[in-house]
Amino acid sequence: MSQLIQIENIQVQQKATDWEDAIRRAGQLLFENGSVDTAYIDMMVQAIHEMGPYIVIAPHIAFAHARPSESVKKNDISLITLESPVPFGSEHNDPVNIVFAFCATEDGGHLEQLTSLASLLDNPNVLKGLNESKSNEEIYQLLNQSTKGEK
Repeated sequence: MSQLIQIENIQVQQKATDWEDAIRRAGQLLFENGSVDTAYIDMMVQAIHEMGPYIVIAPHIAFAHARPSESVKKNDISLITLESPVPFGSEHNDPVNIVFAFCATEDGGHLEQLTSLASLLDNPNVLKGLNESKSNEEIYQLLNQSTKGEK
């Protein structure tokens, strides 16, 4: 895997008013990269309205996604960090300040990347770097270096 997340899909220190705004901001990066249409962003938000904050997978980290559909043009991942954490309604993992959004054209389309990402997030140094990074480039370098070191 050469890149886990493209630099164009990273935005640090975003201001989000609530969880829905945070998901829409992360989804917007996928839209701007031509990976999804706007309906997919709406589906990510709707999934949480229907199923609750299941996407908050670890303390302070959310993995926003929706089912594969015609709205997905290519597999992709984006990442935003939030200037101020927002609650998603997760009893054990709120508030969230790191939001990943991912899309896949078919079930299982992102398993390798998600497995690599989960492994990276187990590393306290990576988490610290994500929380402390002040630029898109810093996060990009952190994820690339960590991914290379993992192989």
